[in-house]
Amino acid sequence: MFRIFYIVFSSSLLLWPGSSFGQEFEALDKELVQSSILNKHYYGFNLYDLDSNRMVYGRNADRYFTPASNTKVFTLFTALKHIGDSIPGIEYVERGDSLIFWGTGDPTFLHPKLDNRRVYDFLKYSDKTLYYVPQDNVDGSYRNGWAIEDYKYDYQTDIVPFPIYGNLVYFRSDEGRIKAMPSYFEHALAMRKFSTRHFAIDRQIGSNVFELSNANIPKSYRTRKPFLWSDSLFVQLLSDTLGREVVLLPSYLRPDDVKTLYSVPKNRVLREMMLPSDNFLAEHLTMVAAHQRFHAFLTDSLRYEMNEQYYAQFNDSIRLFDGSGLSTYNKVTPNSMISLLLTLEKEIGDEYLLRMFFPAGGVDGTLKRTYTVDKSGPYVWAKTGTLSSVYCQSGYLLTKSGRRFAFSFLNNNFVLPASVVRRELARIVTYIHQNY
Repeated sequence: MFRIFYIVFSSSLLLWPGSSFGQEFEALDKELVQSSILNKHYYGFNLYDLDSNRMVYGRNADRYFTPASNTKVFTLFTALKHIGDSIPGIEYVERGDSLIFWGTGDPTFLHPKLDNRRVYDFLKYSDKTLYYVPQDNVDGSYRNGWAIEDYKYDYQTDIVPFPIYGNLVYFRSDEGRIKAMPSYFEHALAMRKFSTRHFAIDRQIGSNVFELSNANIPKSYRTRKPFLWSDSLFVQLLSDTLGREVVLLPSYLRPDDVKTLYSVPKNRVLREMMLPSDNFLAEHLTMVAAHQRFHAFLTDSLRYEMNEQYYAQFNDSIRLFDGSGLSTYNKVTPNSMISLLLTLEKEIGDEYLLRMFFPAGGVDGTLKRTYTVDKSGPYVWAKTGTLSSVYCQSGYLLTKSGRRFAFSFLNNNFVLPASVVRRELARIVTYIHQNY
């Protein structure tokens, strides 16, 4: 499925080295080689000078790593290539007194931070009978390489044709009881309780019954849990929130005159995906992009096509199995991450907009507490990636002297706490900022 290609972006990019540097970067090399943290695990790093258009430093830059949420940079690029200015919210046709509609994968519908109510109001105030048509979720609700035992955590929700409420139930304490939003799930709270030291809510796999532990409920208790999505449950939830009946229409061939109702501006959703590293948004933006490209949720086909059209031009091949980075099967090199960052810079063409999509060190997102801010502002804009024994950063760096770099720093197979590796990575990147 994937092949290795070696081509030239420019004369300076031919066969980027795995470990190389000029005399100028001997001091940087010493910082890495003598690090008591980095040399206890597997890491790769490279540094590309954006102003001179050349790779200036590399160590293990052609080795393969699990990128975790650095995968979302590929999803960002995919969305920019395949989704227009706004997210397609629903597709629909009107036939007599009927409004028939299909999902597009849009993750913003009734999302607590993103929904602009355009689709909701359109459905709620239509004077026609509402019919929802299911679609084949070709690649399934989970991706290859996901940990099945993580089904109960809010970072691994079902991937579905028509998400609702972010595919999460929001629980909170209320005068000694548990309230749920959407309220439909309050009847699904189990009477059977399990033993825990601290109060918790759990859900068994393959079920939408939520069990309460036997500990006392804290007054400020809040949690989010994924629910098991189905077409019938979606119709029930949608009917409840609209206050009117939605009919499940098992089969209806999408006609040529189908219309699209758009919801939220694309860039707003992309920023929300990138800054807090939202897996739900990443996977469903991939669904939206695939639907735009193929009129079906063929995400594997979209990844293959993106590889053939764009990533095959990178010096190192890549392997991607999802859009969020939850898959441990994903494999990239620091070289390929630099290639992607350069491609993204060219695609966007506006440095301010480019930086807007990445967490800014010391300011927001997943880098808010990782870096400090200079008097002139932040100097790192990078996507993080964290899994068990994985911590990565790839993005853009501005030095005190005004030099602009792209960098990729990938770390795998450590047993130290991720916070220790994160601090050491930040120390190295800050060293570059201060000395180059």
